[in-house]
Amino acid sequence: MGYGYFLSRPLSRPPVNASSEGLPRRVAVIGGGITGLAAAHRLLELNPALEVRLFEAADRVGGVLQTFEDSGYLFERSADNFISNVPYAVDLCRRLGLQDELLSTNDAYRRAFVVRGGRLYPVPDGFMLMAAQKVWPVMTTRLLSLRGKLRLLGEYFIGPKPVEDESLASFARRRLGREAFERLVQPLVGGIYTADAEKLSLAATLPRFLEMERQHGGLIRAALRQRKAAGRAGGKGESGARYSLFLAPRHGMSQLVEALVARLGEGVIQRQTPVVALEHSTSPEVAARWTVHYRQGDQQCKYAADAVIVAVAAYHAARLLEPLDAPLAGLLNEIPYAGSAIVSLGYRRDQVQHPLDGFGFVVPAVEGRNILAGSFSSVKFVGRAPDDSVLIRVFLGGSTHPHLVEAREDELRAITEQELKELLGVTGAPQVCHVTRWTRRMPQYHLGHLERVAQIEAAAANHSGLALAGSAYRGVGIPDCIRSGEAAAQAILGQPQSAATAASGRA
Repeated sequence: MGYGYFLSRPLSRPPVNASSEGLPRRVAVIGGGITGLAAAHRLLELNPALEVRLFEAADRVGGVLQTFEDSGYLFERSADNFISNVPYAVDLCRRLGLQDELLSTNDAYRRAFVVRGGRLYPVPDGFMLMAAQKVWPVMTTRLLSLRGKLRLLGEYFIGPKPVEDESLASFARRRLGREAFERLVQPLVGGIYTADAEKLSLAATLPRFLEMERQHGGLIRAALRQRKAAGRAGGKGESGARYSLFLAPRHGMSQLVEALVARLGEGVIQRQTPVVALEHSTSPEVAARWTVHYRQGDQQCKYAADAVIVAVAAYHAARLLEPLDAPLAGLLNEIPYAGSAIVSLGYRRDQVQHPLDGFGFVVPAVEGRNILAGSFSSVKFVGRAPDDSVLIRVFLGGSTHPHLVEAREDELRAITEQELKELLGVTGAPQVCHVTRWTRRMPQYHLGHLERVAQIEAAAANHSGLALAGSAYRGVGIPDCIRSGEAAAQAILGQPQSAATAASGRA
């Protein structure tokens, strides 16, 4: 069955009173980003008899995921792909009938660059964020001095340090040396989290590197053993032969959002309905324990629910829950957020001197530039730009340049065009340019984040029928948000969290 069949076929729903006794019959989902949509979809997958209402303050759902076309270019306002070795996004796409719509990245250009001295140099082959699998590419790279190269490779002889957590900067300097941290690790990780590496919790963001140190004694040792094991297994990675590491729907990330909306069907999603308050009753005489107060136009409305999934930013969740549980709200407010700006530019190919023979570049903070990274979107995926044209996305702001998030659009465009002129040899004005600004959208997983999240989860568990979900807790990527929403849905229905992946093949 094709893509159109699944989009035209919403989840069938028996009457609400068909729900099993003791289980919720009405569930409210607050927040219409990818987390809330995944939660609502999972609720109805597991129990089509439910009455689900998803409340979204904006006039559209999808949160930061938004695709649009202009002059033959396909623009994304935030993420333009998702990773496939975390399975939740791929599994959801399969269940939605989108598996044949997923594009793999272009194998011929699967590499990234790092800026040094105003020039772009490729990341050493086999270097994965903090672990080197090959010696020769490290020894020949122009990103590091000879001393920096020897110090990086000397990681093999450095023993483990028994710590539960430390900052990414501390860990990288300890194991790889200062230069490798500044020239490789900081820009590569900064391109993912837009965070201050001095504050970033390694256990909360990249725990596999802590495990590599604990289990194998070091990162190079672990990487070499993993590479050897992969060779014995025939070279197949976690994502399998069907997919590359990064995927995107053919028509952009909004295609995933639209598929979820179509599958949910009529009556579930309530747009332009901001939730202003929550009430929770613990009385056994009250059938519906939660009352959702929301605004629809000039009207103040109520919705009675047996359970509530709060899938909004932590600070918005804190505002709603503060009257019910001030300590829980206080913990939620302790999660900091950063903002970013994305400037997307379309050029004729002959305007760009650089060969664009990679997926993009990252900029170390020590370079002192005003941009964080650049992505060659039309190189990564087909159909993103007209023939003989290129689409480049440039990222600014983050925790290292917070002032730029508030800069005027013309200032952001001028900064970006000048940087691209210097780094890529771009000449002339772009054919089209769009600026997107996201304020307080990226949660920052600072040291102590996992302990704080454990406290938040324990406090939320004291309120029957309440689940929290979103990027603020245990992962910021699209697959992580989908996992969070689906886990919240399963918790509300009393099902184990591991059921999502196991059931995906049956859905």
